[in-house]
Amino acid sequence: MFSLDKILRENVKNLKPYSSARNEYTGKEAVFLDANENPYDSSYNRYPDPLQVEVKKRISEIKKIEPDKIFLGNGSDETIDLLIRAFCEPRIDNIVSVEPSYGMYKVLADINNVKFNTVLLAGDFQLNADDILKATDNNTKLIFLCSPNNPTAVCFRTQDIVTILNNFDGIVAVDEAYIDFSSKGSLLSILDNYRNLVILQTFSKAWGLAGIRLGMGYADSEIINVLNSIKYPYNISSLTLETAVKQLSDSKSKKIWINRILKSRDKLARKLNDLPFVIKVYPSDANFLLVKVDSAKKIYDYLVDKKIIVRDRSNIILCEGCLRITVGTEDENTILLDALKEYEKILLK
Repeated sequence: MFSLDKILRENVKNLKPYSSARNEYTGKEAVFLDANENPYDSSYNRYPDPLQVEVKKRISEIKKIEPDKIFLGNGSDETIDLLIRAFCEPRIDNIVSVEPSYGMYKVLADINNVKFNTVLLAGDFQLNADDILKATDNNTKLIFLCSPNNPTAVCFRTQDIVTILNNFDGIVAVDEAYIDFSSKGSLLSILDNYRNLVILQTFSKAWGLAGIRLGMGYADSEIINVLNSIKYPYNISSLTLETAVKQLSDSKSKKIWINRILKSRDKLARKLNDLPFVIKVYPSDANFLLVKVDSAKKIYDYLVDKKIIVRDRSNIILCEGCLRITVGTEDENTILLDALKEYEKILLK
């Protein structure tokens, strides 16, 4: 049985959280002489809401999740970092994840001096729940799963994740940064069934707001309370919150962008498959394609010379010889394909 008390670090359990001026008084209409702010209105002379109530209310309405089960971080990376800081004792506890996957899980584990263990994905880029569970021990506090996964672009089977949730007493954090581009559906529908499930989503992809650095975390209210107690008091700026509220009120644009990207993804995949040096275009549940090619580094360098920037993933296990290509606009995709056709002509000379 999952017990938050058993896995929470003792120093965090005994922590007295910092209480900011805006935690102690949450009203809007007042003479504010409590926070040592500049009193002259510059539009941003006041501290932002430390609990981001308005944005969480909008997200709650869209996602059908109670506001007290929502955490907002400075990108998803802040939430990942806070989970490690809350539950993993440095030099004692460990984290389990899969390989290949999003690199920041290991980077943040290393920064926090927490051992990071990985399990290799199967040949179809799916995970084996039994292998994941076998990799855990009494000191494993977190399992990170990126689904759809980066750089492999596929969603993990829900049943495999549920098996892990049912047989692991720590936190299972499922990173759904690319879920809006998948037909598989979010695990938010089962959030209330698992107190050890944390779901990460972001404004950086489908919402088109990578520049504002805003990530969403969903979990049992007890876990959210822990994250709120150890985050920086004003971790999200007023500018970020205003932009998020505006975009959340315009879900129509998001739907249009997603539909365009999905159509472009399928078209781009077909066109890439026609090129003789493309060995395989892997199935994608994301807004990018993993493409296995002849001479990945050579093609990457050729595209860089043309000012077309993709990601060379050829040195990553299971992605040998692969490039990761983000789906761009129609014009950008055409520029890429035209350049690759020119590269084909060079090969035939």
